[in-house]
Amino acid sequence: MSVTRRQFLTTAGATGLALAAPRFAGRARAAAKPITASHSVSTFVYGQHLVAKEKKFFEDEGVSLPSFLVPGGGAKVVQALAAGQAMFAVGDSNHPLKITEKGKPALMIFATDLRCSYANIVVRQDLWDKGVRSVAALADPKLVGRKAVIAATAIGSGTYVYGNYVLKQTRAADGKPVNDHVEWVGGGGSTTILGGLKAGKFDAIMAVPVWQWKAQDEGFGQPIYDVLDEKAWNAVFGGPIPVTVGYVLKETVEKSPDLVQAYVNANYRAQQWIRTAKDEEIVELIHKPYMSTFTREAVLREVKYYRTIFDWDFVIEEKDYANGMKVWVPLALTKPIPYAQAVDMTFVRKAQAKYTS
Repeated sequence: MSVTRRQFLTTAGATGLALAAPRFAGRARAAAKPITASHSVSTFVYGQHLVAKEKKFFEDEGVSLPSFLVPGGGAKVVQALAAGQAMFAVGDSNHPLKITEKGKPALMIFATDLRCSYANIVVRQDLWDKGVRSVAALADPKLVGRKAVIAATAIGSGTYVYGNYVLKQTRAADGKPVNDHVEWVGGGGSTTILGGLKAGKFDAIMAVPVWQWKAQDEGFGQPIYDVLDEKAWNAVFGGPIPVTVGYVLKETVEKSPDLVQAYVNANYRAQQWIRTAKDEEIVELIHKPYMSTFTREAVLREVKYYRTIFDWDFVIEEKDYANGMKVWVPLALTKPIPYAQAVDMTFVRKAQAKYTS
């Protein structure tokens, strides 16, 4: 069979490109700029990080992120960021504000949710049966039998800050805040705080969703404040709050805006993927790599829960920030920090322009 010169050149060119492709891909990977990122624990609260990593969105944006720094607590995450061990972080919104207040300026660059998933309050089952079925009822010594003992994970923790705010905004029968009628204690992690509620050491606890479910499923507690109740949430907090945020040191924004943009792009794409993906598809992607210590059913339940409070557009609105500031001062911060000093939405806006159809 005769081959024309054009056919020969076309075939040779295609073969050359095919042979060169691995070299080009290798160069592209080599050219990827390394970044470091941190979150406290690998659960779906930080699903944007997990999805962006597994879907290779970071690589798509020209950066490399071999693994996350997962130190086991939000305070350790912000310490790692301040010390330069991590370039980016996702965590509680009061953390970048705290280090800004201490002289290490940080910026919130996106928000992943609209409500605080650990502001739930669960009361002991026997008190529920006696009629303690509202936050206000915690202030009734006749129902509780004593000054109500409320457990946060630790005094000064996020659960403590949000719990205090809920109780301060709720009035007792005498017109005073419920918070004036209770005693706050540190309850620790899952085992001790749930064990304390079950044993009657605590009258109520601040609860992340999985603790709330365990208390209900095992019959030793019931929620009297549930953040998924929009009416109850708005009555206390006045609207959405950027509770979980992506944040970065201001000096990183000034020195490496391209890396900040790549990081935000990857997380924004992950959020949009989560928005449209099926629950089971999300579980399939993240369960084994990050949450294998949980059952598949538990991960699915968590995915369904957090999808109800995620902030799909990633934008921190000024009015939502103001709602949060009412909570954070004075328990987390000594004084308010202006929105313009704490928030930079330019990277989110660019990600939206690029990836929103």
